[in-house]
Amino acid sequence: MKHITILAPDGQTNLGTVACIAGAYEIFTRAGQYFKENGHKEVFKIEIAGVTQQTELAGGLFSVKSHIHISQISKTSLVVIPSLESFEKPQKGNIDIVDWVAKQYKNGAEVATMCSGAFMLASSGLLNGRSCSTHWNYANKFRALFPDVNLQTDELITDENGIYTNGGAYSFLNLMIYLVEKYYDRPTAIFCSKIFQIEIDRQQQSPFMIFRGQKQHSDEMVKEAQAYIENQITEKISIEALSAKFAVGRRNFDRRFIKATGNTPIEYMQRVKVESAKKAFETTRKSINEIMYEVGYSDLKAFREVFRKFTGVSPLVYRTKYNKDAVGV
Repeated sequence: MKHITILAPDGQTNLGTVACIAGAYEIFTRAGQYFKENGHKEVFKIEIAGVTQQTELAGGLFSVKSHIHISQISKTSLVVIPSLESFEKPQKGNIDIVDWVAKQYKNGAEVATMCSGAFMLASSGLLNGRSCSTHWNYANKFRALFPDVNLQTDELITDENGIYTNGGAYSFLNLMIYLVEKYYDRPTAIFCSKIFQIEIDRQQQSPFMIFRGQKQHSDEMVKEAQAYIENQITEKISIEALSAKFAVGRRNFDRRFIKATGNTPIEYMQRVKVESAKKAFETTRKSINEIMYEVGYSDLKAFREVFRKFTGVSPLVYRTKYNKDAVGV
């Protein structure tokens, strides 16, 4: 029988950690039951593992009892890392957990991270040069800590070389359905999707993102350029004129902007405009054309394309989803 390990971290946890551990254990267990009920042999032994027998979570509000100490697991098929709290580098027993995860991966195990659990995996070095997702709200911090990781915040789930990561908060449930299909089969995934009422085949977290601008850098010229872009939402800004405004050549301006923010100046401008449009769709009864003009677009096709690029949906679908009062306007 193969083995699935759900980790119980030693501190650095929050309420999301509790949900991830409980949700992963329940869904994998129910998947195994369904698989067996339909004539298959039992495939996986599912265990919660840690470095202590009883682990306090979320500041002691909850605790979880580990089935087994990680040192007793010589080989596992899948390691599941739950969401964490303020994780910049491992502390206490989490240092041993990170080393154990790296050893298991090199020994053939696959690894799945939920939300900010990606920080723990990235601290092991296993994500260097690879794609990864995490909660969009942690993107700036993650990029600053782990510049060698190819962060994909638009993606809900990444799947590369036996490493699975997912976006934030309770979207770990979508990852669980994805893993059930990987480790059992499609009918079992569909069953779990229906039983637990979790959307199957969801691919993006971009409709849920709130763009606040990437300001966690020290390039003052870029910060001034960002402020200028954010204060001129209704205008069509020429990047050449903007770089000239700061007496910097266009190529050097682009290079510094990308290094500081992770976006080209054009992408940043588009994201600022789309975020403004999203807020207008959520809070007003203005038409799509009115909002389009307010954020500096005059071509409806171009506006739709940019809006869909950063949200994954059309302006009409977004407004219908988030503003019931505006439906039909």
